[in-house]
Parts: sequence; C-alpha cells; structure tokens
Amino acid sequence: MPAQSLPARPLPTRRTTIAAVAVAAIATLAATVSAAAGAQSFPTRAVRVIVPSPPGDGSDLTARALAQRLSESWGHPVVVENRPGAGGRIGTEAAVSATPDGHTLLMGNAGSNGINAAIYKLPYDLERGFDPVTLVMRAPNVLVVSPQLGVQSVPDLIRLLKAQPGKFAYGSGGVGSSAHLSAELFKLMAGVDLLHVPYKGAVGALNAVMSGEVALFLGNLPPAIGHIRNGRVRALGVTTLSRSPMLPEAPTLDEAGLKGFETVAWFGLFAPSGTPAPLIQTIQQAVSRTLTDTEVRKLIDTLGGEPVGSSAAEFRALVSSDIAKWRRVVASADIRAE
Repeated sequence: MPAQSLPARPLPTRRTTIAAVAVAAIATLAATVSAAAGAQSFPTRAVRVIVPSPPGDGSDLTARALAQRLSESWGHPVVVENRPGAGGRIGTEAAVSATPDGHTLLMGNAGSNGINAAIYKLPYDLERGFDPVTLVMRAPNVLVVSPQLGVQSVPDLIRLLKAQPGKFAYGSGGVGSSAHLSAELFKLMAGVDLLHVPYKGAVGALNAVMSGEVALFLGNLPPAIGHIRNGRVRALGVTTLSRSPMLPEAPTLDEAGLKGFETVAWFGLFAPSGTPAPLIQTIQQAVSRTLTDTEVRKLIDTLGGEPVGSSAAEFRALVSSDIAKWRRVVASADIRAE
C-alpha cells in the first residue's frame, strides 16, 4: 500500500503570530502582577533566617538584631536558625534548597559565602543558587602583632620578615577563614615568607600571638579590639580602604605602603534563586529601614562594622568580585581544601 502522507500543518498567519505574542505578554504581565501582589502582602507566615555558624558570632548577632526589628515591622515572627558546620557549607546548602518565596533567607558572610566558593568544590553554586538581597554590614580585618615582636608599623614588619624569611608564622581561625586568606594576600603583596598555623577560631589565633607562638594575626576586628585596647597586641593596620571608626588611630594597609590592599568582612542576606524580584525589593527595603534603628546601629558598631543596606545589584557585584579575588589568591598561594 502506498504510504499515507500526513496532512501539512498550516503555516502560521500574521494574525496567529500576533495572538501568540499577545498570550505570552498577558502571561508575563499576570506573573508580574501576581509577584507584585505577593510582595505587598509579604510575609504571610514566619520568616526563617538561616545562619551558617554557631550562636554568638558576627553573623548570628547581626541576624538576631535584624530579626527582632523585622518581626515588629512585619507582624510575623522572624526566626534565626543556626546551622553551623563545615565552614558554613551545611547552613548554606540548607538555604539554597528552600522554596524561593522570601520566607527563607540566608545570612551569608565573606568567609562562608565568598572564600568557600574559591576553595571548595561545593554542592551548590553561590552565584547561581542564590539571589543577593542586600549587604547588611561591612567591617575591616586588622593586622595585629605581639608588642614583644618589636615592630611599630607595617614597613617595620615587612623589613623583619624579609630579613628572616620562613622564620615567622601567622595564626588564623582555620583553613579557608578570612584571616587565612587575608594573610596569604598580605604575603603575596608584601613579598614575604610566612608559615600558616591554623587554630580553632580567631580566639585561639589571638592567644597564639599573645603567647609568642605566632608573629601575627590578620583577622576580624571585633575579637581583637579588647586585646588591642589593653595592650596585649599591637594593631598595625586595618584592611579596608578607609580607616575604621572603631580604631581610627590604625592606618589602612593601603596607607601603610601596600597599595590597593583591601579585604572586607561582609555580612549580607541572600534568598534562594528564583525568588521574585518584587519580594527581593520588599525585603531589601525593610532591612534598609531597620538599619537606621539606633539599637541595631549600636550593635553593628560594637562589631566594628558599618551598616550598609545596599541594593541587590550592588551586593551581587560585591559577591562576584570577592569570589574572583579569592580565586586568584587561592591559585597564587596554591591553597588546597583539607
């Protein structure tokens, strides 16, 4: 039997093409209107803020300060959920798989969510798996040494390290911590040779500086500030491009001769990827208003930080540039995950 040919499909006419375009446009408009309406009624239940670190650190304290004020503003509980472990990877992985409806957020930070992406093969992509909401606060790291080391400035320290290469060590809160990567950047830019000694947290590293086990620590300012003020360690400089109001007498490392040196300890909110843009904007605006609260600003001051409340786009740019910078440092210093 001769093969039967299928009836030819009619070619789309100009009228059917216009109709299809109109249907797509209406669907897009409906989705946009729906998302905007959702943003106006947000939140509809409790909001969860996952903190990928233990209670009491900078991420946790910042999240709790925001949560209290946002709960009052939104009329729904904002609950902080600590999910520590694996350098922040456990909490971050829990957040990335949440429903993207604004009711689960991640309080990310430069270490867990900037450096980790440069060092580890992660089960998630930070830049694609999350939508940045806002940069909440930023703070410098600080370079401290023992007074017994006999140096008064960054140039003094560099001269000493170059005169005795490989003799001195620096302490950090662990492989992949902000203090670890900041010190490796210092080594590269200063052209010095230092041994890395990781401890379990910044407190251990600071104690090692005070006891003389290591020569220096280049980590977060808040855990160091008390030791700086009582003279147990000497601050040689901060790592932001402007001086810290918490330690105005300390120059920046850029001022001290390492031109362009900058590392920033940042804390910011992320939402799972796919969260509607109107919801992102609603949350960003609420957080920005909260950061004008006197008590919240006082807390951020005690952490050595500066409240920000950036736009989502500005925060995305910071995260991307941070990851790119740390990838260069990791490659140059041949840092490998443990």
